[in-house]
Amino acid sequence: MEKIRRLSKDEPIPYELLLLADEYIEAVKKYVCDCEIYVFEKKNEIVAQYAFQQIDNDEMEIRNIAVATEFQGRGIGRRLLRDASDRARSRGFKAIIIGTGDVSTKQLHLYQTEDFKIVSVRKNFFVENYPKPILENGKELRDMIVLKKNLR
Repeated sequence: MEKIRRLSKDEPIPYELLLLADEYIEAVKKYVCDCEIYVFEKKNEIVAQYAFQQIDNDEMEIRNIAVATEFQGRGIGRRLLRDASDRARSRGFKAIIIGTGDVSTKQLHLYQTEDFKIVSVRKNFFVENYPKPILENGKELRDMIVLKKNLR
């Protein structure tokens, strides 16, 4: 059985999944306490998650989204994005934003196929906010690409 549900306050935060999308625990701890955490369970095992944060009365932000390595490529990430859209829309929000690295081609493709549009670039975000270089696809992350999905 599979389901997506909100993590309850008394459950441990799935840091091992959060760290798949954000390599430094210090960075995760800065935002995770202000987020709603939603988990994807398969046979009562948490295999994916997203951290959702209200930005203002109109927008929510997906601060972190990750699928356990052995479950990637099965459409779970897409299901999480759709779940976030549905939840935000049902609560009256107008848009969702998400950020990813400039060399994160798989994520950029997924987000754009789910109707997220690039709205800005945060130059040198990863260089200025992380203690060491982060490599992805053999390249150093430098800029954050910010995408937005309008819900109305």
